[in-house]
Amino acid sequence: MTNKIDYLSINKKSWNNRVDTHVQSDFYDMEGFLKGNTSLKTIELGLLGDISGQSVLHLQCHFGQDTISLARMGAKATGVDLSDKAIEKAGDLAAKCEADASFVCCDIYDLPNHLNEQFDIVFTSYGTIGWLPDVDKWAEVISTFLKPGGRLVFVEFHPFVWMYDDDFQKIHYNYFNTGPILEEESGTYADRDASIQQDYVMWNHSISEVVKSLLNNGLTISAMDEYDYSPYNCFNHTVEFEAGKFRIQHLGDKIPMVYAIEAKK
Repeated sequence: MTNKIDYLSINKKSWNNRVDTHVQSDFYDMEGFLKGNTSLKTIELGLLGDISGQSVLHLQCHFGQDTISLARMGAKATGVDLSDKAIEKAGDLAAKCEADASFVCCDIYDLPNHLNEQFDIVFTSYGTIGWLPDVDKWAEVISTFLKPGGRLVFVEFHPFVWMYDDDFQKIHYNYFNTGPILEEESGTYADRDASIQQDYVMWNHSISEVVKSLLNNGLTISAMDEYDYSPYNCFNHTVEFEAGKFRIQHLGDKIPMVYAIEAKK
C-alpha cells in the first residue's frame, strides 16, 4: 500500500505548509531562541552530555533550532530535513545565530547520496519516526553515518500515545505498524488556530520494532527509559503539572508519553 501513496510529496508539502506558522508561533519561541535559549529539553540534554568538539548528525531537523542548539553546545552540527522551505529557514537562522551548523535537504533514506562522512553522534527527537514507513531502513541510515564507537541519541513520543484519538477518549489506532495512516488537519500542533490545512501520511512503530531495527543494524542499546510526561505542550487536554512538563489531564501519570534510547555502534 505504501507504494501506491506518494507519501514523500504529501509530507513535504505538509511540512512546507507549516514552516511560516511554526517560526512565528509561541510554541517555538523564536524571540527567546535568538537571545540564546536552547530548544533542547532536559531528557535529551541528559543523554547528550558534553558534546563539545564532537560531530552531530541531526535527522529530521525541521527549521533547525535543535541543530543550532547542538552547535551552541560546541558541536559541529549537520541537520537533515525533507522540507526545502524548512531547510532554507534553518540556513538563515544559523547565519543569524553565527552557529557552526550546516543543513541538507533530502529524504533521510536518500541521505547516503547527499552526504559522505561519519559522525560521533546521530541525534533525532520528538515526532520523527512516525513519518517513516520503515524503521529498519532508518536504523540502517543511522548505522551508516555513525563512526565505530559512535552513538545514537533518540527521544520520541511513546507509541502508546498514538493509539488514542485526538481527545484521548478511546483507543483509535493500532499500536503496531499495520501500514500508512492518512490524515488531514486544520491548524497545526504549534498553533491549533492557524488558518492552514494539510494532508499527511504517518506510521505507528512499536518500541519492539524500533529496538529490533537498531539491533539488526549493528547497534547496542546502552540506555533506555520511559517518561510519564511530554516536555512539549502539543496534545489536546493537557495540564502543566511542573514547569515544562505536560500530561493529559484526565489520564494523569497513568500512561507513558515519551521514551528515550541511547545506542552505540
